[in-house]
Amino acid sequence: MACVKPDGSLTETAKVLLRQLRNPLNAEEIAPLVNQPLFKVRSVMRELVSNGLVLEGAGKFQITAKGTEKL
Repeated sequence: MACVKPDGSLTETAKVLLRQLRNPLNAEEIAPLVNQPLFKVRSVMRELVSNGLVLEGAGKFQITAKGTEKL
């Protein structure tokens, strides 16, 4: 599932997830906050990490400055 559109803008799902990442959270903590299944959260998080919008460390995700700019 693409969370970054060809024009570089974010999908609504990506925006919802990024807004939750002001504090580091793991995928299991994020899923109920955004009312999405865990597999979808993990998929989107992988894409956000690969696009430099989110950092992952010790199993937790946090928004980057680039991610904040995209919001």
